[in-house]
Amino acid sequence: MGVLSALAILAGLIVIHEAGHFLAATLQGIRVSSFSIGFGPALLQRRVRGVQFALRAIPLGGFVSFPDDDDDSPIPADDPDLLRNRPLRQRALVIAAGVLANLLLAWLVLLAQGLSVGIPAGFSAGAGVLVSGVQPGLAAAVAGLQTGDRIVALDGSGLGGGQSAVGLLVSQIRNAPGRTLALQVDRQGRELALRLTPAEQAGIGRIGAQLQPNGTEVFRPARGPLEVIHQASADWSLLLRRTIEGFTTLITHFGSTASQISGPVKIVEMGASLASQDSGSLFAFAALISINLAVLNALPLPLLDGGQFVLLLLEGLRGRPLPERFQMAFMQSGFVFLVGLSLVLIVKDTSQLAVVQQLLGR
Repeated sequence: MGVLSALAILAGLIVIHEAGHFLAATLQGIRVSSFSIGFGPALLQRRVRGVQFALRAIPLGGFVSFPDDDDDSPIPADDPDLLRNRPLRQRALVIAAGVLANLLLAWLVLLAQGLSVGIPAGFSAGAGVLVSGVQPGLAAAVAGLQTGDRIVALDGSGLGGGQSAVGLLVSQIRNAPGRTLALQVDRQGRELALRLTPAEQAGIGRIGAQLQPNGTEVFRPARGPLEVIHQASADWSLLLRRTIEGFTTLITHFGSTASQISGPVKIVEMGASLASQDSGSLFAFAALISINLAVLNALPLPLLDGGQFVLLLLEGLRGRPLPERFQMAFMQSGFVFLVGLSLVLIVKDTSQLAVVQQLLGR
């Protein structure tokens, strides 16, 4: 059920993103030829009022296409309702609408969390720090740590519980590059003694693991609608800021952070894990992925919304459209890059799944 919930959320986020483009175009009277979820050959399709709606074979995103993209379109090239014949501001709104739709959806999801689950009221913490993810080949994996382990003691001293325990452990790791730490770990009721040696990166100890408090978040009923709105807005701002910071770190320190990039398989695995915990975690997962999708699409890369926005900006500066050959080469290079990256991440994430590792006897 958890995997189905995660897949449903990812599919819904893609639909909302493409619906943003679609509605921004149709509400301005701009002609649209198709609305597709996925790429490649169509598995299911239906034509409604001249628009082809399709579910395609490769579930790596979606797209809205316009008659402008079809060389065989019977619509005259000077038709005022073609996208390319509309003013720059209208075309800019169509391009930006997908990002705006995902940002709005994230805020609505957090609002729904406050209305249905409640307002965060602390953390019901158990003893120790939970390992929620391990990067293959890095210090944590070399030491034998696994996802689901609970670290209860460091160098013979108990860690306690809650966020303070995570902070203490992270601080000790950061301050111990190259020094071996003794960990006491609880793995499904079995006590283990592991030795962990943080790797040094820019003078700071790193282990390649995600750590979180052991326990569950506690919610309380909202005192009124204004509190729900305030909490949703605060959480939305925090998630957006951290997402932008994460992408900035990835770009500026790509060599040391590239191994942390996750693809759709890993995202589904993470969502399934959260779905099995509580509904509050699932709301947060949906909001976080929606914001990540918005920020990712805003990057100035070919085929993404940000890349198309750059082309539109250059057109505005030149006072006339860019050469069609240049635009086509720009978009095609982006397609090859994004599909290739997606396939690499799928293979990488699948090879790291706990089930696959067990089947391989690791």
